[in-house]
Amino acid sequence: MSFGKYFKFLLVLLIIGGAAWAFVGFYPYIFSRRVVGVIQNVERVQLNVSLMQTTNEAGSKPRDTIDPSLYSFAVAIREASGEIVTASAQDRQWAVAQPGQCAEAVYYPYPPWMLEKSNTYYNARLEKLLVCPEGTGL
Repeated sequence: MSFGKYFKFLLVLLIIGGAAWAFVGFYPYIFSRRVVGVIQNVERVQLNVSLMQTTNEAGSKPRDTIDPSLYSFAVAIREASGEIVTASAQDRQWAVAQPGQCAEAVYYPYPPWMLEKSNTYYNARLEKLLVCPEGTGL
């Protein structure tokens, strides 16, 4: 084989490897889902559970940083089709969202190779929070 054939083979291999890396690394963003509908419920993680996690491993003195689980929420939005789509979130914006308000959010799926969490969503990002128009069914 000549140098040109090796070079072409390595170039194709590099392109395929880069595409596979991008697919695995950016899977949640590639397959994100825009959810528009009425908020059914927004539940915050229990405060006492979060506070227990704010100490260091030895349990003696508190960490310097705030545990992100203090801002963890479970979110459920009902779409116009009637489907209620749920996700977990660590976005502080959900603290002001109330059931009955309309919302537009982006849900990111866990990749299918994470078998115990596949077909579920995480990191729900609140993009718009609106008062639902009357008589729209939303």
